[in-house]
Amino acid sequence: MTTGLLLAFTVGGVILTRAVASTEPLDLWPGLVLSVLACAALLRRRSHPLLVLLVTTACTMIEGFLGYLLTPLLMGPMLVAQYTVSLRPDRRTTWCSAFAATAGIALTGFIVTDSPHEWIIGLVNPAAWVLMIASFGSYVRVRREYAIARAEHAAQERDEEARRRVIQERMRIARELHDVVAHHLALANAQAGTAAHLARTRPDQAISMIEKLPEVTASALRELKATVGLLRQDTDAEELAPAPGLKQLPQLVHSLAAAGLEVSVTSEGRPRALAPGLDLTAYRIVQEALTNVTKHATTPCARVRLDYTPHYLTLTITNEAGAGPEVAGGSPRHSSGFGLLGMRERAMSVGGTFHAGPRPGGGFEVACALPLPSSEESTR
Repeated sequence: MTTGLLLAFTVGGVILTRAVASTEPLDLWPGLVLSVLACAALLRRRSHPLLVLLVTTACTMIEGFLGYLLTPLLMGPMLVAQYTVSLRPDRRTTWCSAFAATAGIALTGFIVTDSPHEWIIGLVNPAAWVLMIASFGSYVRVRREYAIARAEHAAQERDEEARRRVIQERMRIARELHDVVAHHLALANAQAGTAAHLARTRPDQAISMIEKLPEVTASALRELKATVGLLRQDTDAEELAPAPGLKQLPQLVHSLAAAGLEVSVTSEGRPRALAPGLDLTAYRIVQEALTNVTKHATTPCARVRLDYTPHYLTLTITNEAGAGPEVAGGSPRHSSGFGLLGMRERAMSVGGTFHAGPRPGGGFEVACALPLPSSEESTR
């Protein structure tokens, strides 16, 4: 359809040029045949753009030599062919072909023009049209390349963002697995060690402690199933246990007491309902710190302090003096695990701060401040 419309304009240009010719009347048929040939060649312009440009340029030059005025209507097939060549990614070929076509048209105008004052119409104007179309085609090509580059860049950014989220999710699940497995295994190990120590001197206490081991292992299996269930897309949400939070601190203290660790919990300020993610973060930090006390501290006691302020929840976990360098949170010199690193990552993931180190009077302290939502946000 486009080629037919262009043929109509070209034929109209031939007829118009013949009608306004100031000299002797031009023969109509050669111009019509050349116009049809040039438009027919455009059907192959996408597969053979340079060849089509050559054919259309030759037809236009012949029309000029026959006396036809090279108007934009008559030059239509050649301009379309030049535009198609300008869309090619090879810029050198684009401009070489454009200058060659311009030179051909300029040569035609120079030969057929009789007086210098007619050069603007017969020479400069046709050559300017060719260069203008070549420039426009180059501009369109650059815009397309820019759009493609932007689309590729956006796709690359989406892929990088997806990979970053996958890595973050893996790290989150890895922290969950570490906290669940490390806590319950350390607890079971402490109970088993204490039971073995009391087996000969206090068999009743040893048996009582061994009887509590299934509770620890069952709790470990429940939390492990809930955590691993996050990796399964076909897991029913009803089968997953809810994420633990600070409401489970009494159960945590009770399980640690069975392993021989005395934990005292104090709370200051007005307790507030926490978001699930923040509640889980606070619980896991307390759990990991107390777990490391059972593994590294030499004194079987620890203190947990919850301080609620308008903007922060401060958690402080300390153990008694005299424990030496291996205490709450793990010894930096003797522990190669990821306890401190995991707690720090959890605190920073919610925008909080974290500190762990020896206390001036002895022992070890883990402290973190977790930001709380404002009252306006919590009531939305």
